[in-house]
Amino acid sequence: MKKILATITLLLLAGAAMAQQATPKASTNYTGGNKNYISTGMPILLIAPDAVSAGMGDVGVATNPDVYSAHWNNAKYAFIDNKSGIGLTYTPWLRNLGLSDMNLLYLAGYYKINNSSAIAAGLTYFTLGDIQHTDEEGADKGTFMPNEFAIDVTYSMKISDNLSLGASGRFIRDDLTNGQDIENQSTKAANALAADIGLYYQQDIDQKQSFAAGAHISNLGSKLSYSDDDTQNEFLPANFRFGGRYTYDADEYNKINVMVDFNKLLVPTPPTVNEDGDVVGYYENMADYRSTGSIAGVFNSFHDAPGGFKEEISEITLSLGAEYWYANTFAVRAGYFYESANKGGRKYITLGGGVKYNMFVIDLAYLIPTTSFGNNPLSNTIRISLALNFANTKK
Repeated sequence: MKKILATITLLLLAGAAMAQQATPKASTNYTGGNKNYISTGMPILLIAPDAVSAGMGDVGVATNPDVYSAHWNNAKYAFIDNKSGIGLTYTPWLRNLGLSDMNLLYLAGYYKINNSSAIAAGLTYFTLGDIQHTDEEGADKGTFMPNEFAIDVTYSMKISDNLSLGASGRFIRDDLTNGQDIENQSTKAANALAADIGLYYQQDIDQKQSFAAGAHISNLGSKLSYSDDDTQNEFLPANFRFGGRYTYDADEYNKINVMVDFNKLLVPTPPTVNEDGDVVGYYENMADYRSTGSIAGVFNSFHDAPGGFKEEISEITLSLGAEYWYANTFAVRAGYFYESANKGGRKYITLGGGVKYNMFVIDLAYLIPTTSFGNNPLSNTIRISLALNFANTKK
């Protein structure tokens, strides 16, 4: 069971691109400068689903509200200018390795109930393509298509003229084996329920300047179980995101947005093993770690790192993004993402652009790794988002 899950997970994570979510294993003490990754199921839920934020270093908690807000900060929908809209993003996966049947699709839509509230829904779908299944003797056991999806619904409302609150519910299904027996052990699709909550604030400084701030907690929910053996349960990628945006409207044609996001997984940090073979960390062993409940794991995630406060800080990732709009029609974007080498080492620059014409919006994003460690599944890949917005309600 673990063998097939590990193989599929490695395909999904593409080596080290999502290294901070690899299966935890024994290592020397973190304080000695070694790696201590955090494990979750369904890491695809953390991938930027749209080309807008993907072009700006994966910032999103306080960006301008749009159809993709459910992933970044569901509270933003209450401040969206349009009456309704839909958006679709297509993300090829591992194209730089020659694979053609792994893709991430994201579909979202929203409806503004009135000037102070909105509802939305979204679908995230990831397919790993066709995988050949063989037994231990190499005999052909047919093919299967691992896939993952999540469906969410959102409600967002203004608490005041400048502040809004959002809440989402999500159903998650992770089908890595299509129910096949692996090493004489039965497997099943893992199902889970999760919730998000967000807070968003925006304020004009003067006629040309404004700022926004947001906080969003996502994927709080039950653990994923891929078999009847409870020891196989995996944490959902619960995450805390917070950040801000500064906007400068130079004139009616030129506008600049500058944004920053910080992220921390609300998932326990696994123990490590030092050179003497002693377990170091909050948990006595991996069995103790894996048996931790989801809610307890959220609270423990702020203080359970074997390396203490230094390691806790290293678990925070940084996203920086900038966006330039000309005549509210053409956008140019750039960004940077940073993660500690001890928690995965992802570092990349992103570029993007967008065109808005009447109700139609098309956005593109491109990712450039800045480290030779591992292989990013989105390297040398163009991501495309298409959106359709109806009836601008901005006065």
